Parts: sequence; C-alpha cells; structure tokens
Amino acid sequence: MMSRSYTNLFELASGEAPLPSSGFGRHMGKKLSRVATVPGVLSELDDEGFSSDAPSSVSQDRMILVGNQLPLRVHKAHNGSWTFSWDEDSLLLQLKDGLNEDVEIIYIGCLREEIDPKDQDDVAQHLLENFKCVPAFIPPELFSKFYHGFCKQHLWPLFHYMLPLSPDLGGRFDRSLWQAYVSVNKIFADKVMEVISPDDDFVWVHDYHLMVLPTFLRKRFNRVKLGFFLHSPFPSSEIYRTLPVRDELLRALLNSDLIGFHTFDYARHFLSCCSRMLGLSYQSKRGYIGLEYYGRTVSIKILPVGIHLKQLRNVLDLSETESKVAELRDRFHGRTVLLGVDDMDIFKGISLKLLAYENLLTHHPDKRGKVVLVQIANPARGRGRDVLEVQSETHTTRERINRKFGRPGYEPVILIDSPLQFYERIAYYVISECCLVTAVRDGMNLIPYEYIISRQGNDKLDETLGANPSIPKKSMLVVSEFIGCSPSLSGAIRVNPWNIDAVAEAMDMALIIAEPEKQMRHEKHYRYVSTHDVAYWARSFWQDLERSCRDHVRRRCWGIGFGLGFRVVALDPNFRKLSVEHIVSAYKRTKKRAILLDYDGTITVQNSISTTPSPEVSGMLNSLCKDPKNIVFIVSGKDRATLTEWFSSCDNLGVAAEHGYFLRENKEAEWETCIAVPDFYWKQIADPVMKLYTETTDGSTIETKESGLVWNYQYADPDFGSCQAKELLDHLESVLANEPVTVKSGQNIVEVKPQGINKGLVVDRLLTTMKEKGMLPDFVLCIGDDRSDEDMFEAITRAVAGPALSPVAEIFACTVGRKPSKARYFLEDTTEILRMLQGLAAASENCMLKNVTKGLQKVVME
Repeated sequence: MMSRSYTNLFELASGEAPLPSSGFGRHMGKKLSRVATVPGVLSELDDEGFSSDAPSSVSQDRMILVGNQLPLRVHKAHNGSWTFSWDEDSLLLQLKDGLNEDVEIIYIGCLREEIDPKDQDDVAQHLLENFKCVPAFIPPELFSKFYHGFCKQHLWPLFHYMLPLSPDLGGRFDRSLWQAYVSVNKIFADKVMEVISPDDDFVWVHDYHLMVLPTFLRKRFNRVKLGFFLHSPFPSSEIYRTLPVRDELLRALLNSDLIGFHTFDYARHFLSCCSRMLGLSYQSKRGYIGLEYYGRTVSIKILPVGIHLKQLRNVLDLSETESKVAELRDRFHGRTVLLGVDDMDIFKGISLKLLAYENLLTHHPDKRGKVVLVQIANPARGRGRDVLEVQSETHTTRERINRKFGRPGYEPVILIDSPLQFYERIAYYVISECCLVTAVRDGMNLIPYEYIISRQGNDKLDETLGANPSIPKKSMLVVSEFIGCSPSLSGAIRVNPWNIDAVAEAMDMALIIAEPEKQMRHEKHYRYVSTHDVAYWARSFWQDLERSCRDHVRRRCWGIGFGLGFRVVALDPNFRKLSVEHIVSAYKRTKKRAILLDYDGTITVQNSISTTPSPEVSGMLNSLCKDPKNIVFIVSGKDRATLTEWFSSCDNLGVAAEHGYFLRENKEAEWETCIAVPDFYWKQIADPVMKLYTETTDGSTIETKESGLVWNYQYADPDFGSCQAKELLDHLESVLANEPVTVKSGQNIVEVKPQGINKGLVVDRLLTTMKEKGMLPDFVLCIGDDRSDEDMFEAITRAVAGPALSPVAEIFACTVGRKPSKARYFLEDTTEILRMLQGLAAASENCMLKNVTKGLQKVVME
C-alpha cells in the first residue's frame, strides 16, 4: 500500500506540498511488524477533516521519550556483534525516577554508532525487547547534514546569540541543511507512530534537534498528548528573527501541549517571538502561563533541570573516588584549588576565565604559589575551525601564565583536556575551594549542582580529607550571569564573564570571604539542589503535561494549513461550519426575520486600505432590506457620522453605531441612544491620561467617539505597546474608579465607555421592538468576527429561552473563522460570509419576483 504521507519532504520543508488526505502513512514491509507493539494504532486519518485518532488498546500510562540519542552505550565486538548497555549519564534515562513506577517508558532516538543496514532490523528488535528502545537509523550523509550541519551550524550558534554575520561566523543559511533537518524529524515521527497509542500515551520530545517533530505528530494524531522541553537558551526576538525558517519552527513548537524552558528569560524570549512574528498574546492564569493558539491552550513551563542525586552519591561512595581524593589532597597540599569544568567550545569562556585568573595573579601577588586553577576541558561536541581556535587560544594562554608565574614545584594553571572518568571529576570537586563557571552563554550547566553535592561529601571522604564531620560544609561558586542555573543559585557570586577585572575580583572574594559566610552559602545551595533534582523536574513536567491535556477528549479538532504551517483548531463539539444550503432553506420557509451584521472583519476585510462598503455589498444589503419579511441591522464600533455616509444608499437598513450606543431603524429615522448617559465629563479626566501614553508610545493614536475614547496601539512596537496598554489600563481604572464608565482592553486597544454599552443592547432592543409590533422572529441571523460581537451572541442565547422569539425560531449565530466563540456556527472568512448573504439576497429577490408574477397573473385573470 502506498504511504499517504508526504512523498517529497523537500516540498514539505518549503511549504509547497499539498495537504495530504490523511496523516502519516504506515511503514511498509517487515520493519513495522518487528518494532510495533500496539496493534491497530496506525489507522488512517479521517479525510473529511475531523480527527479520528485510533482507539486505545492500552490502559496503563505510557511515556514515549524522544531525544536525539538513545540512553545507550554501544560496543562492537571483534566478531562484529553488538553489545548494548544503559548510559547512566543520559538525562532521558535519569528522568524516569520522577515518573510513577507503573508508567511504561519507551525511548526513541539515534545510536552513537553506525549500524550496517543488514543488521538494523535485528538490532531494532533486540533493543525493543530488552531495553524498550526504538532506534532511528539515519543514513550517515543525512545525519551529518542534520546534526553537524543545521543543528550545529545554524541552530546552536543562533540560540547562543551568535549571528552568521559572515561566512566564517556560523556560515550562511543553507536550505539543503534545513531540508535534511526536516527529513530527520520526519524519520523520528515515523518511529513514534510505530509504537504510539494516541489516546493513552504521552510523548515528551527533547531539545532543539527535534523542533519540527511536534508538527508531524500533531498532523497524524490531532489529539496527541505532547510535551517539548528546550535544553538550550532561547534567544531574544532580535536574534531569533534573523532565522529564515523562524515561523516554521515557532509554529512547530506550538503544536505541542506544553513547552518547557530552564529560565523565565528563555520563556520570555519565546513568548516575545510569538507575539512579534505570529501576533499571539499570552495570559497568566492561576500561576500558569498559556498561549491561545487556534482554540488550543499551549502551556509554558519554567523549571531548570536538576542532577541525579542517587548516581552522584553512589560515585561519592566508590573506593576509587576515595583513592583519587587522597591523591589530589597530597598533590595540592598547602594550596587552594580553583576549579573549572567546561566543554571545549566557543561559548564556555575558558580563555576569558584564564585571562581573569592571570589578572588575579598580577594584582594579588600574595596568591602566587598558593592558588592553582585546574581547568578540565571536556571534548567539544561540535567540530570546525572555531573549536580548533578555542583549543589553540586556551593552550597559548595557559602556557603564557605558567611561564609568567610558574616556578619549580608550582604550576599556576593545570589544563586537563583528556577524557576523565566521572569519579575523577567528582574527586576534583571535593578538593576544590571554589568552582568557576563563566560561560558566555549556556542553556543550563549542571556543573555547579554537581560541585555542591560533592562538597557535601560523606563520612569516608571527611576522614580522607581529615575534616571534622561536626563542622558545617562549605563551598563557593563564581557563576556567569548568562547560564541557565544562575537564577537558582542566589548564594553564588554572579559575574559578567566579559568583564575580566570583575571576574578576577570575584575569584579573590571567593577566596577571602569568611568561613561562616561560605558555610551559609553552601547550606542554602545544598538545600535547593538536593530537593530540586532531576526526579523533581521530571515529575513536575509530567504533572503539568497531564493537566495541559485534560480537555483533549471533549474537543473537536480540525487540521488546517500546508507543510510546516500545519496546525490544529480545537473547538467545542457543538461548534460547526454553517451550511449555506441549510440556512437558505431555513430562510425561505420563515416569515419574520432579524439579521444583525458586524461591519469590519465581517462584510469587509479587517484593516483593509479601503474601508467603505463596495457597490456589491451595498446592493446585497439593499436586496435584503427590500424584503418585507426582513429587518436588517449593521452593528459597528464606528461613529454614526461615518456610518451615515457609508450607508446613505440603503434606505431601509438599520444602523447601530459605537457598539450600540446610537441606533437608527432606517435612513429616515432619528438617531436614538440605547442607554441614557447624563454626562461625559469623565472624558476630561481620561483624555489627558491617554495623551500622555500616546506621546510616549510611538505608533499609538487616540480615537475620540461621542460615547467614549479609544487608545489604539496597533502600529506600535508589540511588546512596548502591550506593556503600555497594561499601565494605561491600571492608570485609567485608578483615576476613573468612581465614574460610571467601563475601562476595557481589546485587540490592540484600551477603551473607555459608559457602563452597560455593548452590542448585546442592539439585539435586546431589536427583538423587543419586533415583539411589540407583533412580529415574533422565527429566523435570527447574527454574524461577527471579534470579541465585541460575543455580546450579541450571548444576548441571542439568552433570548432563546424567553418570550422575544418564536418557539420554532431558527437561530444562526455565526463567527468568522474557526476560533473559540459563543456562536454555534462559523464561516472561514469574509468571502464565505458574503457568498452566504448573496444566497439569502437571491432567495429574497426570487420570492419577491414570484409574488410580483402572481400579482400580475391575478390582475390579468380579473
């Protein structure tokens, strides 16, 4: 059977592929049968648009953890056979401690070694049966473009604030690398689909390697329970917006239910990008931050990851650790050790740290011969010329310092750039007086956490060091402001790593600070690190993911959009598209009709250059108004002078201006007010306040209406405008607290108007008037597109149970676009609205033509 997924991933990457008629296809042949464990989960998607996720065959909670690499160590024996073991250092393996014991875990990722294609099926079967791991086998050339190409050349530098200003700095954007990235994410998606039971399983995707994976999964299973955690920084919008595929990545992440970040700064930057590039706003409700995205609430989680306490304490208990500590104790006897542990890459700031240490020895001669900097340089994860430059600069600086300040028996800088066993690194932590983490940018960095737990030690290590167990432990940290763990370490000395003098002084301060102060800082840090470990982090994310997915089963879902612009609209099950045939049929058989139409965004395109009604719109409205069975109203926020001018050609059209404050039943009638407002003296209070904010907010304007004032910041900077709007709202509520007005915020506006004014008044007034005239409506059509129109929908809902409508009335409350609404129906856009109204107008014209024809026939017969 031909797979009904994208046949050309490059078309998908460019957004040019047509929307497939189903979700992702099955794997063909024996490969699926060898790794699939849940039968029947890869059923086809309903072609008509609604999600038809496969029925569950598993009742137990199950978590599918997806990362770039499986938590496995791989070894190939001399005879060509493969052996596998758990990688205890892998975060994917460690986080299982935070999940309930009855939660089954499936791991999906790549292996660290290339497996011959002929062995891949057997390896996949072995790993699934023995480790519950599903390997994604990526062809070497594709993997190189994906990992060393797009991930390490584009995403990783950009997320660490490095712009590709020249070909030497990260390189220009290469679309072939982006296509490789999309292709690999698609392979991962296929692997998830082989094992997922979409109604029951949770999927947790990790890090920037798999940022478009949520789109593939959401497309196949509209209600998939999906979390994503970014382990790197997320850059500010000014940096991120330079990425050519910025929108695709943002929209892909928004196909998750929960998105996690280490710090509020990273989350704030992500939210700012969503606001500036996608026009989305977020809300904080009861402690949770959420983004409304096509009817779905995408939750934002802010929590730094922790360390695996049990593993670290087990290593502290090893005899090898005790022996290494004794060795280092003797080696550095009489000297104070400063320790740095960093990867050998451009963002860890090793050379800056060495320069600061050189500064310390230069300005504090008393430290020479007494203080040693041990710098452990782990192998770089990436590759390229920048890594070689960092290595060269590090070695050159170290040699210069040692020549300048060294003497027989004293080497100021000890650089360890060969791989160390974990216990060896722990031993260095134990004997170090201070740990220096001065990266210029790092997503999290758990080195300080490991150092704190190691300094707490145990009884055996106390004995080895000759320490009194009754004396409180101590530790000192000098950490960069630009690493993710910095906010959680309030007792650390925070530094700007670029300020070499300040870092040198921080080193000196860490050495001379009083012992009780060191003990107090250590105790504070130890309390936090020991309670916020990796299990706590995983448990908290799991709980929030469950909370974020609670409403999935009761929502009706549509998939819309092409390529990586795909997203799911989740709406109330009673919300449906208005059938033109259905409403025309109801229109023809009813006798007393009330029609209420919003203007901007409903019968004319929102924010279009020309806002006046077109001749086609005017002609259509006249056709509806000429039908004696109809009462038609335009309900707008515009002022009455503008509406009078625009609809001067529509004699029988009712018009409501300024959201219902003014009302006119037809062209010949006088304007009336729907609510009595004795005075507008409060404008003299509100107007100066709005002018103050207009002067300080470039791009904002004030619209003065007869019934109110509107401050509009549509053309201002989104973040600054939103911030100013909140301040203005608070300011106006304060100064107008005792006035009979309402202060409301809307889409890019803050409005002040008399209490009780809303479009719902027009509905109540119209229905009451029709009832008084003995015309109980048996047909009501109300159409609007924004928040102000929801008042009309609410008023109609209230009227259904009252005496103002016929018991058999046909009610059509319709909004524009698929979005959460009090309306029962929707149409996609203004074009569909006008097409439907043209259908009603044509029905009226045909009916009136028939009546005229009958009248003529009757006259002839007489």
